[in-house]
Amino acid sequence: MMELFFPLLFAVSFFTIISFPPLTHALGSGSTLAVAYGTATVCAIVAAEPTQRIICYRAGDISSFAVPILPNVSYSTVAGGQTNICALRSGGYSLLCWETNTPTFPLKRIYYNDTMFLQSLSIGDGRICATSTNATPSVACWRPGGNTRNNSEELPNDNYRMGKITSGFGFSCGIVLSENNRMTCWGSNTVGKDIEGQFGNMSMSNIEAGFSHVCGVNSAGDLVCKGENSTGQLNVPLNRGLNFASGLALGERFSCAIRRSNGTVVCWGSMDETAVEGIEFESIVSGLNFTCGLTTRNFSIVCWGTGWPGNNGSNSNSSANELPFGADILPGPCVQSPCNECGLYPQSSSLCFGSGNICKPSPCFNFTNSSPPLSPPLPEAPPPEVLRQSSPSKALRRGLLVFAIVGSVGGFLGICSIIYCLWTGVCFGKKKVHNSVQPTITRAGSSGGPGSNNSPPSRSSTIRRQSSRAMKRQRSGTSSKHADRAEEFSFGELAAATNDFSLENKIGAGSFGVVYRGKLLDGRQVAIKRGETGQKTKKFQEKETAFESELAFLSRLHHKHLVRLVGYCEERDERLLVYEYMKNGALYDHLHDKNNVEKSSSLLNSWKMRIKIALDAARGIEYLHNYAVPPIIHRDIKSSNILLDENWTARVSDFGLSLMGPESVRDYRPMKAAGTVGYIDPEYYGFNVLTTKSDVYGLGVVMLELLTGKRAIFKNDEKGGTPVSLVDFAVPAIMAGELIKVLDSRVGPPELNEAEAVELMAYTAMHCVNLEGKERPTIGDIVSNLERAVTVCDGSHGSISSGAFSMVSE
Repeated sequence: MMELFFPLLFAVSFFTIISFPPLTHALGSGSTLAVAYGTATVCAIVAAEPTQRIICYRAGDISSFAVPILPNVSYSTVAGGQTNICALRSGGYSLLCWETNTPTFPLKRIYYNDTMFLQSLSIGDGRICATSTNATPSVACWRPGGNTRNNSEELPNDNYRMGKITSGFGFSCGIVLSENNRMTCWGSNTVGKDIEGQFGNMSMSNIEAGFSHVCGVNSAGDLVCKGENSTGQLNVPLNRGLNFASGLALGERFSCAIRRSNGTVVCWGSMDETAVEGIEFESIVSGLNFTCGLTTRNFSIVCWGTGWPGNNGSNSNSSANELPFGADILPGPCVQSPCNECGLYPQSSSLCFGSGNICKPSPCFNFTNSSPPLSPPLPEAPPPEVLRQSSPSKALRRGLLVFAIVGSVGGFLGICSIIYCLWTGVCFGKKKVHNSVQPTITRAGSSGGPGSNNSPPSRSSTIRRQSSRAMKRQRSGTSSKHADRAEEFSFGELAAATNDFSLENKIGAGSFGVVYRGKLLDGRQVAIKRGETGQKTKKFQEKETAFESELAFLSRLHHKHLVRLVGYCEERDERLLVYEYMKNGALYDHLHDKNNVEKSSSLLNSWKMRIKIALDAARGIEYLHNYAVPPIIHRDIKSSNILLDENWTARVSDFGLSLMGPESVRDYRPMKAAGTVGYIDPEYYGFNVLTTKSDVYGLGVVMLELLTGKRAIFKNDEKGGTPVSLVDFAVPAIMAGELIKVLDSRVGPPELNEAEAVELMAYTAMHCVNLEGKERPTIGDIVSNLERAVTVCDGSHGSISSGAFSMVSE
């Protein structure tokens, strides 16, 4: 199925690309800032965050809003056309596009290949083009629907090795690296070939296209424009400091450029720069009749021109609108290259959050009296001889004293850390893991974990260690302080309700004890969890902690997708919790207990029902992460902790391992890992890095269970065999476009609407189980995707693009 939807465009493999287009823009060229001119939508890549995500602003909306794709994904390049925006994921292995003419920005993946990578990106009126290196052909083009175009007039010569490309209306042009950097053009509009002829064999360093003209900087540093000149868009003004222009943006009837000398903008044709006079820019990009630019002063975006909504067709000089992005924008792509050609951009490390470099744009003309750096230079330090001759100032002496004090304190804390490290054995890998990490094998019919294998998922060995900050665990005090919303029962009442905790009433096990079905004197059916009895050992302390945790959380949490706490009992060594009874039991039983799953009448043998259960569980977790104050991390999301009530509504249960977190999203390190094999976050298990994304991983595994019908850890042979991680089994098939091969056969092949919905849940699950937490979606994005999937199952395509197995959220 991969070949149907994500065509392999090139005949041979090639190594990862580490260079990217310079910081120049035009109608449909790719960089870190782009516009969809038909909807006045501006999209850009965010700076100074762990993920180089994309945010968008559409003129006329009240505020900016995130593109409705999973935001925990890094992008290198973004480009815009009439109504669509496209972006390359960092590394160039995936190309995604979304429409901006609907409120929900429906998404389609155009290209995916983890061995052949894309580089330069451009979009014209209805064409998307990208380049590769060490492949033949080196350029591929698509329509927004995702289909490739292979007609000879629609592609350049297969033998060309192409550098920068750009697209206008019905044509594209590129620099042929293998032929002295001359320019070539292709496409259905003959203006492209006319422009190529006008440039001739001129060696070009950079080019940008507008509606029907192209401007570029040649190897001598001169700015040259060719093509249509109906409004003077080719008439490059003289004596306006445009030698070695560092940025270009072309519209329908105008051209603009950034002066390399001082970063300000010059325009000619039907646009001028009065509205932004004196403002320094890092880069600019244009629609048909407006221009937007990224400012040097604060990395914000301003737009101006007659076509920008708000100017109402008035004089383009009237105003420049600063867009409310609420975040700094990257001045260039974060790459892994050392930037040997022109050097590093100032603040490169902080802007890329330590995960790459921003290279200064090429060409880098190092002439005498050439321009300053793109950002204001730091003041020069005085010469060494001046420093030697001057005596230390009072401020300097104070500074040295403070430095000495801070250094002493830091040294003391460091010694304490070493002592603690040696005492606990953490330095030598002797980290203890909570018992609950082992699969529960005593549960009757709702095992906490499948199989007996207790090794971590195999993929955990490849995790890159992430930095984290310690967070103090917030305890809620004793149970009596949190029982104001829960009834207090006597032990005798609960013993009577369960027929003295008889085996026939046993229905499962939780994080600290056995669960029994019971009936109270007033007729209410309940589930009663009884902590294990015995001597006051470590196991007793764990029971006490789990009891207090559940009582503290559930007495204050009320949500339709969380199991409700009815009451509790605390007598001598007995610790019991009373919940509302979930008539249809645990999801685990319905998926993996043969007595349940073989029933053809089971409601779970429906793709819509399975997606709805995933959505219910996600909504419960969303409440914990986003609406509980402080946020709560469950730490043990698994199918046996998702219960179904009499209406088949899914609810999250068992808060015995849960932790309260700070109101920030920073990770922290609890004393020991906890969870269940097959569901536990590999990053948490391996490095004790716990965040809300640890719950997201567990939910991803549950979604894979719903899709495949297999346990989180299963044997690859009915008669036994090697234990297999469900993640390792399902994710490669989803990535290869072969989801149908791993779907649960008991449900039957999904119908047309169901196929789109099932695929959306599959891709969401795939991203949930990424090895690194920062690459996983937030729970809010998961809820949004699953809501759309349910809508598709109901027969309404809504915001999801048509075409089976083409919808992806990344």
